[in-house]
Amino acid sequence: MHQPQDILSLAYRQNLIQDQLVLLQEKEQQIPGSVQYSIKRYHRYLQWTVEDTGMLVYHYSKKEEENHYLELKFCVSGNVYCRKKDTECDMCQFNASKNCMEKVDSVDVLSFRFSPIQLSQFVKPRKGNAILSDDVLNFKHRSSFSKILPLCGKTRMVLEGLLNHTYSDSLENIYINAQTQMLLLYSLDCMLGEKEIDVINCKFLANEADREKIIKSREILLEHIGEPITIKELSRKVAINECYLKKGFKEMFGTTIFDFYQSQRMEHAKYLLYEKGLSVTEVSLMLGYSSISHFSTAFKKHTGLKPCELLVR
Repeated sequence: MHQPQDILSLAYRQNLIQDQLVLLQEKEQQIPGSVQYSIKRYHRYLQWTVEDTGMLVYHYSKKEEENHYLELKFCVSGNVYCRKKDTECDMCQFNASKNCMEKVDSVDVLSFRFSPIQLSQFVKPRKGNAILSDDVLNFKHRSSFSKILPLCGKTRMVLEGLLNHTYSDSLENIYINAQTQMLLLYSLDCMLGEKEIDVINCKFLANEADREKIIKSREILLEHIGEPITIKELSRKVAINECYLKKGFKEMFGTTIFDFYQSQRMEHAKYLLYEKGLSVTEVSLMLGYSSISHFSTAFKKHTGLKPCELLVR
């Protein structure tokens, strides 16, 4: 069985004794069928030399397909946070502060685990030979492996957002689901290297203002997670041509507007059913579905489960 090296020991360049680790804060989510993630914050001692490190772990099970998974691990240091665990002020709970008297240097360790059904939505239909990313996302590569990932600027930006956002409850769940998808996209790009990454085909994306409009469109979709918005309405809100919006979104985020929106709605539905214990009827209404049957059909198509099956787990 493949046993990847501990990401914190790898970043520290030597094995850490468990007694050396002082856990400051911890957050995790283990909803069945969703991305399983954990974020742990440790006290970083001044004598520690920790390098920011990323790792992709591909786990292939020869006998049981349900045990396939892809995991992203990251270790980042240099952030300063409040050491108090119980306070709810803005200076704590994963938020950096310049004024807090309890400031402490930290090392953040993040882990995100994806199942085959979650990854299948990102496989692009291709003519001819598939590239390595498709083999990984489809679990066609028949041996487990780990690969160290360079932390590019885009990856660092996503990690910074995950560590320092100010959302809570349902809004936090929506935000983390969306950021996790971007983290997967950027990590696959880093793993493949420049030679295998698709060339940018949309020339208008060379314009920073147009890129910002595409990014803004994604934010608006998340804000309307329970209020479906048409592409025409979305294009008007960000002041860009519908065709450019669709092409630019697919180029920048690796998925269509519809598929992105549907996946985010379904991921949030899992949270509302499993974590919040809401009924299928309540979740259907909250996500803007015209009928329970439409919601149930969409949910099963995305997750392979009926909403009631997740509710009773």
